[in-house]
Amino acid sequence: MAKQDENIKEPTDAQFSIQKVYVKDLSFETPNSPDIFKMEWKPVVDMHMTNEATPIGDDLYDVVLSITLTVKLEEKTAYLVEINQAGIFLIKNIPEDVIERMLATVCANILFPFAREAVSDTVTRGGFPQLLLSPVNFDALYAQQQTKQPDSSTTH
Repeated sequence: MAKQDENIKEPTDAQFSIQKVYVKDLSFETPNSPDIFKMEWKPVVDMHMTNEATPIGDDLYDVVLSITLTVKLEEKTAYLVEINQAGIFLIKNIPEDVIERMLATVCANILFPFAREAVSDTVTRGGFPQLLLSPVNFDALYAQQQTKQPDSSTTH
């Protein structure tokens, strides 16, 4: 029984910390300017988001939150913004299944405000009204993804 107790890690052994937050890639295009500025501002916003995590060393993970926004007026694209907001995170002495969830939820929650600020600043500098991205519930997205793909986590 004592051997089992030795294998149990105390909660204080678990470590999580942000090592670095950075913009990996940022793109802004206004394919229909300056004519787009003459149109009435009733935008339709289309947003696509992905999140990828890559182990980069002992207990270190590079997480990239990618957001693509296409904003249209009628059928014309007003602007397109793409950002890859990244961070390096230390995750140590935490079970693998918990690490996967942390990379998809906790790390994404940390990166999202940085991406939201960069998008807002870029759009404003491009001459358009400020665009504030609504908060995202990464926990709900992760749970939804797990129900859609229950067996996909077995292939690494």
